[in-house]
Amino acid sequence: MTALVDSHCHVGEPEYDVDRGAVLERARAAGVSQMIVAAAGGTVETNRRALEIAAREPDCYAVVGVHPHDARLVDEPLLEQIGKWARAPRVVAIGETGLDFHYDHSPHDRQLDVFRRFVGLAREAGVPIVVHSRAAAEETATVLREERAGAGVMHCFTYGPQEARRFLDLGLYISFSGIVTFRNAEAVREAARLVPRDRLLIETDSPYLSPEPRRGGRNEPARVVDVANGLSAALGRTFEDIANETTENARRLFKLD
Repeated sequence: MTALVDSHCHVGEPEYDVDRGAVLERARAAGVSQMIVAAAGGTVETNRRALEIAAREPDCYAVVGVHPHDARLVDEPLLEQIGKWARAPRVVAIGETGLDFHYDHSPHDRQLDVFRRFVGLAREAGVPIVVHSRAAAEETATVLREERAGAGVMHCFTYGPQEARRFLDLGLYISFSGIVTFRNAEAVREAARLVPRDRLLIETDSPYLSPEPRRGGRNEPARVVDVANGLSAALGRTFEDIANETTENARRLFKLD
């Protein structure tokens, strides 16, 4: 079975409390060899959930940080704690951080300030930055450039070809979710066609964005297979090529075992 890496999922969240073990087993049975578990929300507790799974499950790794929706909740003690966690075993990145000017759950100026701080923390810790960006492509690129971001990934890419070129020029990887399978997402598929083979990643972003043909309801890491199939169709390459390339890229970026 061809190995796959789900480069971004939220299996630490309460949506999985009743069957988390079964969810992880289904992923393994589907060929998912490793899962990158990102904290969701903006508290110490949400980060601890990701850390606990990474400590318990040998094929899971943690990403610590605060989603831009919750930038208003970030204070100095939390930033200090995340900086410490970023140097801990089995923590492979800081994120997801970035800018979301679509929903505006936190003021723009606060999102920008927190994003800059997290880029700096990732650079200091020597780990990649996992970036969320929606309706803020130009501002996101500006922060990454001005703060001299190191390695990183644009997670759950929702923009088109022009934005893809901008982030590729900054040296980032680009990760595609179940959105790439949606009928109305041709711009995202056009962006995917521009991404070099050595900068391409796949993810589920579960429990969100369940791909076709099972769009709707709770997503889970096993469905990264559907994302790979969607990219295979969009790029005109074999499933095995997509799986092998994205797995190698994820292991390189996150320095996985």
